[in-house]
Amino acid sequence: MTDISKAKVAILATHGFEQSELQVPRQKLRDAGATVVVVSPQGGEIRGWKHKDWGDSVKVDLMLDEAAPEDFDALILPGGQINPDLLRVDAKALKFVRAFLDAGKVVAAVCHGPWLLVELDAVRGRKVTSYKSIRTDMLNAGGKWVDEPVVVDGGIITSRNPDDLDAFSAKIIEEIGEGRHSPHEQRKAG
Repeated sequence: MTDISKAKVAILATHGFEQSELQVPRQKLRDAGATVVVVSPQGGEIRGWKHKDWGDSVKVDLMLDEAAPEDFDALILPGGQINPDLLRVDAKALKFVRAFLDAGKVVAAVCHGPWLLVELDAVRGRKVTSYKSIRTDMLNAGGKWVDEPVVVDGGIITSRNPDDLDAFSAKIIEEIGEGRHSPHEQRKAG
């Protein structure tokens, strides 16, 4: 079990993240007392996407090359179409996500963020959700897709879209409090 006030959470993102899907969970976890770190393949700032156009930039706290999964209790994967599409072809990003899955740590993906989980064959046999446009991707990857605001299966949290961010953020805080899941739970289907 991890007290949220002692938790350290990574948000893995690059240019084109859906602005609210990074900013809302980051703020809610910080408000709950967690340390939240934006990790990215590039330094400086990354620019968000806000609905139909470019949004605000956020500061990168730690470059992916310098980030150690063992230093974190949980990982958040925001969506947007551009961000997860770029990250799912980045070998270092996939290795980073895989380390959280293999360690039984909380992994939370919203909207198109589950594309990274699809790439790692981490949704097979699991109850999951996502943005409706990648439903078929999730099903083809062996996921048991449902249309619900937030879904948890073995420490993996998935959510549909920005309208679900309050439930998504609350579930991340709850799951961090529960602690690690056994590798069997995390990888029961893979």
